[in-house]
Amino acid sequence: MRVARQFTAGLAFEVAPVPKGRLNPPMSYVCSYMHCVFSTKDRRPFITPQLRTRLWPYLGGIARENGITALIIGGVEDHVHLLQSLPATMPIAKAMQLIKGGSSKWVHDTFPDQRLFAWQTKYGAFSVSISQVDRIVAYIKNQETHHRKMTFQEEFIALLKKHRIEYDERYLWE
Repeated sequence: MRVARQFTAGLAFEVAPVPKGRLNPPMSYVCSYMHCVFSTKDRRPFITPQLRTRLWPYLGGIARENGITALIIGGVEDHVHLLQSLPATMPIAKAMQLIKGGSSKWVHDTFPDQRLFAWQTKYGAFSVSISQVDRIVAYIKNQETHHRKMTFQEEFIALLKKHRIEYDERYLWE
């Protein structure tokens, strides 16, 4: 129940106490899984196997520190796949900014020989139904085998088409 009081600046609302035995009305329950894909700048093969062993856990740590659950992180030398569950209050753009920005800084600080490392500005983010989570996890685990047959560009365009996202290839790559 809401009780409104008139103020000179407009209406203000006070939430009445919840009767005993009822759920807390302001509580929200959200399930938001996103399959995010992002590339190194110009799709350069910066992500060596040695870097991967440290970068994937670091990406997961950035996610965890920001209330994001990273279910799986994988990829190959020129791009990353990340299946994540976002908090109800976090837009995907903010999540990607935190993960890409934080990891780029960490790579530069930790690996001086990687001074040219950078992420492509753009990314793909595709919503995932809970019924498809296991399938996406398997897909991300299988990236090395998958990319013996398909380039990142081919894969990314296929994902855009599958999710019916309109694009202009002239502006797709940096």
